[in-house]
Amino acid sequence: MRKLSTSDILDLWERGARLHPLDRALLTLNAAIPEASPETIADWPLGQRNRALLEMHIAAFGPRLQGWSTCPRCEEKMEFDLDARALVAQYRIARNHSITSKSLAFRLPTTRDLAEIVQNSNLESAPYELVRRCLTSADSIGDWSEHDFAALEEAMALADPLAEVRLSLTCPVCGKDSEETIDPVSFLWSEIEARARLTFWEVHAIACTYGWSEGEILSLSPARRAHYMEMVQA
Repeated sequence: MRKLSTSDILDLWERGARLHPLDRALLTLNAAIPEASPETIADWPLGQRNRALLEMHIAAFGPRLQGWSTCPRCEEKMEFDLDARALVAQYRIARNHSITSKSLAFRLPTTRDLAEIVQNSNLESAPYELVRRCLTSADSIGDWSEHDFAALEEAMALADPLAEVRLSLTCPVCGKDSEETIDPVSFLWSEIEARARLTFWEVHAIACTYGWSEGEILSLSPARRAHYMEMVQA
């Protein structure tokens, strides 16, 4: 995985600012893994994509994932702090991409599947459409019960545990237990956006003081740029 430069981060921020999170995931991973095209990454199982996003976060911004959720009962703000290295170590990439349920064969969901569903399905039909897209034969799932769908969902989660990362939380005020989904691309993009805005401020401040161009300022190492910022702010 290629380490991102400051220029890479600015380019990602500019190109991805108006994209859907699914497209941002493909864009950022292609920047760090240029040998894998966005089309190839779109067909990775979601667990493989999420693991790569977490590894990218660790390499570029460190392992700390900070976030918060709202208690569904009393609306208290609940903060959490995770180590991305623990998530990467805890889960494995699925080696068997085929799952059998009720004698039907299914593959694991991918980013391409989610993108098609977001674009073409409503909220109620989304779970059905995802299962239908993952069915690898010409058979039908029209007579499946809710129990059948739940059993397949559990089998997919066991086969690809990092496809959906859920965090258990307990409200410190009312004691209500809840779950929060951890979306690796959201954490990564928040860091990219914060780093880009900080860099723009540094470029502005140094350019106003010394008259240097953006390219000249970005060619400085982060340590030298920080030193110039100290002198500008002195």
